[in-house]
Amino acid sequence: MPDLAEAELFGQSGSQIPHELKNQHVADIVDYLNKQSLAVLVDTISRMPEPWAVELLDFPAFEEASEVIAALPTARAAGLLEGMSADRAADVLRWIPEPQHSTIQGALSEETRKSLETLLSYPEGTAASLMTTEYLSAPADWTVRQTLDHIREVEDSRETVYAVFVLDPTSHRLLQTVRLRKLISADLDATILSLTEGKPAPIVASPLSTREEVARLISRYDLLAVPVVDSTGHMLGIVTVDDAIDAILEESTEDTQRMGGMEALDEPYMKASFFDMFKKRAGWLGVLFLSEMFTASAMQHYSDELEQAIVLALFIPLVMSSGGNSGSQATSLIIRALALQEVRLRDWFRVALREFPAGLALGAFLGLIGIIRIATWQLAGIYDYGEHWKLIAMAIGASLVGIVTFGSMVGSMLPFILKRLGFDPASASAPFVATFVDVTGIVIYFSIAYVFLKGTLL
Repeated sequence: MPDLAEAELFGQSGSQIPHELKNQHVADIVDYLNKQSLAVLVDTISRMPEPWAVELLDFPAFEEASEVIAALPTARAAGLLEGMSADRAADVLRWIPEPQHSTIQGALSEETRKSLETLLSYPEGTAASLMTTEYLSAPADWTVRQTLDHIREVEDSRETVYAVFVLDPTSHRLLQTVRLRKLISADLDATILSLTEGKPAPIVASPLSTREEVARLISRYDLLAVPVVDSTGHMLGIVTVDDAIDAILEESTEDTQRMGGMEALDEPYMKASFFDMFKKRAGWLGVLFLSEMFTASAMQHYSDELEQAIVLALFIPLVMSSGGNSGSQATSLIIRALALQEVRLRDWFRVALREFPAGLALGAFLGLIGIIRIATWQLAGIYDYGEHWKLIAMAIGASLVGIVTFGSMVGSMLPFILKRLGFDPASASAPFVATFVDVTGIVIYFSIAYVFLKGTLL
């Protein structure tokens, strides 16, 4: 960072950055700024030398970059966006409301404006929306010497210099990718295309590929960046590994929140307002509460059995929670497997064949524990279940087998059903599965209990 205006920015009270952060990494300064009010952020950024401000705003963890840019004078805001990487600038500009959005966009240079308009035209979460247009490319007939000279000239304006994308000199279609390490060790007079002889075709992503697909490509093929090409083979940009990681962390956060039985938050937890938090959580809680009413209806249906054998009520929480837990386990496993493409929609039958015996085994394991528990309490005199305690123990054990197996099957199949219908499998949240299994678990429990206890307690 430059030395200009250091005295104004460090070591003074008020809105300036504390002196102890002067030589810290940009991440530490951003962490400090994220804790400040918007007014403080705007004042600090407005007085910073432009290179400093660009570096801070360009950092993905800077949470209120859009709000800061929107609050700055138009010329200052446009200048900062010009200096930022294209993909980050597009992300920041995307969330600036009108009329500031159009005003700032109109103040940009024609080249920058066209670049950002292209990025903003793609749906959020796609490869094209994550990509940057600031990449290194070279015609296939350039020599290694020419390519290295070009890298020295433009490296300051490129997102990454670790990979050079080789283009056809005439059609400008992507032909190959060469890593910088290969260039440095190559013969300076060799053509850049000759360095790729024997290499397979480059790994590419389409503009509408999801961020999960891009991340899988980077992970599987050990890439530093994935080129994004259109249907004609022309390069549109690249998605770098750091942008892919940021996108996957965001996606994982959203999936985790959905699996917890709520809508995904659009901002960090501590930044979310009370109304937003209520709105995101109340909907799912209302749906789950209404669903649980079916559980009450099912219990009302078996009220006569409960009156005759009140002891059965003691084990309702036990058997219901076991079914819900097994379903939640299966749901979590399948959602993750679908996300990593370890299983696909066509594998639903194979999954069912795995989950059915697993459910039986897990149910038998829990059923055995339940039987031992009842026998122990009865024989030790801790609780008297009556003269038919052995039948009660068998009923509980058999119910656990049935309910755990059913929970495993429902939990594993529901993500497939939702994905087939076009919904996010993460919506098959653990609370939803647990609620569904609770309702059916009551029916299974009392049906099995009736078979074992008919003619005795029932």
